Amino acid sequence: MEPLASKLRDRARRLRHNQTEAEHRLWSRLRARQLCEAKFRRQHPIGPFIADFCCLERRLVIELDGGQHAAQAEADQRRSAFLERRGYRVLRFWDNQVMAGIEAVLEQIVAVLSDPHPNPLPVRARENK
Repeated sequence: MEPLASKLRDRARRLRHNQTEAEHRLWSRLRARQLCEAKFRRQHPIGPFIADFCCLERRLVIELDGGQHAAQAEADQRRSAFLERRGYRVLRFWDNQVMAGIEAVLEQIVAVLSDPHPNPLPVRARENK
């Protein structure tokens, strides 16, 4: 395994074990195909990034942003653009949205999961990811 992939895998593992309260709350509602029968992974490496939550089969990434993200909006935009170029739709929520109104967050996720991807990758491209 190449060094970057190994480092990302190890970092993703650490993040899964040290999740925030907002990540824990959302994960408890996404795990085990509870939402639209979609299988989500948490802290999933994609390229040089680690997505908070990822549904590979529906090409959806969900990112939770805490207070530190207000200062890194430009980096978050670059990250979202990278993921979108690879065929993912990206949803971003603030931690306080999850903590104060998880049902509204889940409704937005369901709306995206229920809507076919506007630019699905060809089958061959998906198989190579």
